Order: sequence, then structure tokens, then C-alpha cells
Amino acid sequence: MCGERWAESLSRVAHGLRRLVVIGDDGLISLAALRWLADQSAAFIMLDRQGRVLNVCGPVYPSDARLRRSQALAMHSGAALEIAQHLIAEKLSGQARIAREKLRDSGAAEIIESQLPGVADARSMDDVLLCEMLGAKAYWSAWRSVPIGFAKRDADRVPHHWLTFSARRSPLSVSPRLAADPVNAMLNFSYALLEAEARLAANACGLDPGLGFFHADSTRPRDSLACDLQEPIRPMIDEWLLDRIMAGPLRRSDFFEERNGNCRLMSGLCAELARSMPVWAKRVAPFAEHVAHTLWKFANRTNPANVPATPLTQTRRRMAKGHPRIVRTMPVPALGNSVCRKCGRPVGSAQSYCFECISATRESDETKAQRSASIKRHRAALRGWDQTQKPAWLTEEVLRTQVIPKLGAVSLAKIAGTLGISNGYAVEIRSGARWPHPRHWEVLAGLAGVIGGV
Repeated sequence: MCGERWAESLSRVAHGLRRLVVIGDDGLISLAALRWLADQSAAFIMLDRQGRVLNVCGPVYPSDARLRRSQALAMHSGAALEIAQHLIAEKLSGQARIAREKLRDSGAAEIIESQLPGVADARSMDDVLLCEMLGAKAYWSAWRSVPIGFAKRDADRVPHHWLTFSARRSPLSVSPRLAADPVNAMLNFSYALLEAEARLAANACGLDPGLGFFHADSTRPRDSLACDLQEPIRPMIDEWLLDRIMAGPLRRSDFFEERNGNCRLMSGLCAELARSMPVWAKRVAPFAEHVAHTLWKFANRTNPANVPATPLTQTRRRMAKGHPRIVRTMPVPALGNSVCRKCGRPVGSAQSYCFECISATRESDETKAQRSASIKRHRAALRGWDQTQKPAWLTEEVLRTQVIPKLGAVSLAKIAGTLGISNGYAVEIRSGARWPHPRHWEVLAGLAGVIGGV
């Protein structure tokens, strides 16, 4: 991304890979790579920067025909209405909390909460969707008070309509698609991440991601059940992005306006948002399992106690072992506002310089001269050192068992400064990953407080 090329090697075991997310529509992936992902039970997800899921493929799970049949008949059996009531009630509760606690709009919160009894008493899907629409109208109107700021250096380069949140609907599409401002663009992309996780969750529970309930029969092809499962999680994403927007100014370099006015996210911000996917996977899991259990209740009325497995939360396995249900929450990664100290380009939260500046610094004449002087100094020290200078008591056994274990209490800066080495070399010595040259042993023993082998 951003002209950078990264390479990483993963071990065959304990690599921790669960999602391979590609942002963009150019590049190559081999069948062997897809097979390797399948062997590791990892998912492949392809997104674009406009908030669209291009491709999702994950591990293959077995499915029960009775569960799929119940899903297809849910609109007639009453299961669809029960599921919709549960999902929409969770969504409205989350929106009301955000309106009251984050947006400080008690009026909007009361309107949203007033729709909850209507959802519980709904007799049809239209009644549920009407309550959702009224709640959404009040909720998004409260967003108009959100301050949206940019850095002072970007003030003259930011379109005026980027500084306010007018509506969730884009003037370019009369829908949330094709966002015209940064806030809606960030929401669209984050919802796309959630949609990908909802698809994977539906598959894992043996459900058909395309056979939904209140997103069903849309004129635009989409995975309707994945859209249904998103609803209770959307307020969580809204709160996460709202905290970032209200915490400080946005960066003009994170957004790009196309000729038609469509606001698009740049690769750096896309990658930053994509780091939240494991959190949304955890949050959508219990709702996907709830849908499967509700459908099974209508499909297997003779033995309702025989419920499907819980492959995402492992709740059923823990209960079978006598353990109580444990609800684990994963913190959402903070959205940083870091820029390269040299050129001002956006970088990751743990970086100080971008890839281009690091490469340019390494190849500069000044850096090459410093590197050459350091090499000459160390070579001269090697030539001037004699084996007899090392104390007889300071053996390899003493260094391994007494000196190196005690270096953990010594700062890296002190080790590097005393020995005249780099911080990276000091890290390897202190961790035991690299064996220091014998000329350093006595100095290291002094730093560790080991004198005369005691």
C-alpha cells in the first residue's frame, strides 16, 4: 500500500493467521496460496476502498439440511419475525445509549427507546422495520452536532461539506453508498469489514449468508443474512469511529475526492480500519449462533433441547464440561493519528517514519559514512583485543547462567551505550538470541553485577 512492499514469512505452526485481507483490486494470488489458507482454517477477504466486499472465502463447515430448510421457511413459520425482533431491539438499544452518552442528545435517545416496545409487540416484519426507521431517523439527526475538524495545514484544502455531517444518505446515490464526506466513507468501509465477518459467521453456523429475513428480496444482489447480522453490531462501530472523530482532527491525506464527488479512503486508513476485524468477528458470533438456534427451534419442535453446536463462541462445549458461560470482550484497536516525522505521510500507530523515508535515510551519504565509521571502529577493536585480556573465571557457563539472565534488569540504552553497539544488537544480547563477542564479556558482567564469578 502507498507504494510500499512488505514481505513476511509465517511458520507452519503457531502463526496466528486467521484473516488475509486484501484492500484493492490489483495483484495476484495463487491456488496454492488459497489451499494453504484453507489448510490453516484462515479466511481470504478482498475489499475495495469504497466500502464494498468483493470476495470472501473461508473454511468449509458442514451444514444440516433441516437448518437450511427452516431458514428458507422462516418467513412463514414465524422464526424470521422472532429473529428480527431480537436483532433490531439490540440495535436500537445501542443507538439509544450512544445518543445519550456520546452525542448528549437525550431527546433522540428517548425517541429511539420509545420504539423498543413496538419492536417487542410487532405482529409483522413491516412493524419491526417501521420502528427501526423511526429510530434511525432520530439517531442520525443527532450526529449533525458532531464536530468534524481537520488539521490547520489542511484547512484550505478540505471541501466545505467535509466539515459537517449532514445525513447518512449520500447525494450521489440517494442511499449510504458512494459517500460524499469522510465520516460516511469511514462508516461504509467499516460496515464492509463487518459484512465480511458476518458472512464467515453465517457459514460457520451452517446458514446460507444470502437468505435473510428483513433484508430479503432486495433489488440489489447481496448476502441478506450477512446484512441482518450486522444490525446489532453497527452501533458498536459507530461508537468506535465517533470516539476517533471527536478525539482530534482528521488528516486530509487519508481521503481522496473523485471527480464525481465520491469521497474515498486512502490505503493507510483502510489498513488501520481493517485491524478491527477480529473484534467484529467476536461481536457478531453470538448473534449468528442465536439465529441458528432460533431456526433450529422451529425446525425441530419434537426435540427442542437438541440444539446446534456453537462453533464460534464454544458456549455449548463449556456448558457440557460444567463451566459457566464466559463472555470475553476484545478491545477495539485505537485509531491512531500518526504521521511520518520527516515527510508528514500517514504511518501506523507504532511507526515514526514511513517506508520511503527509512529507505532514503539508509541510502544517504551521511548514513553510509556513519556505517563505515562504525565498521572500522569495531574492526580496530577486534584487532586490538587479546584472548588473555578476558578473566579466567569468566567462562561461557558463567556468561550463560549468571550474566545474561541478570541483563534483563539493565536498560537497552545502557547496554548499547556502554558497549558502543546498536540497540538491535543490545536486544539480541539481552534476550540470549545472539552470543556477544568475548571482548564484551567483562563489561556485560559488570553491568549485570557479576564480579569474580559471584
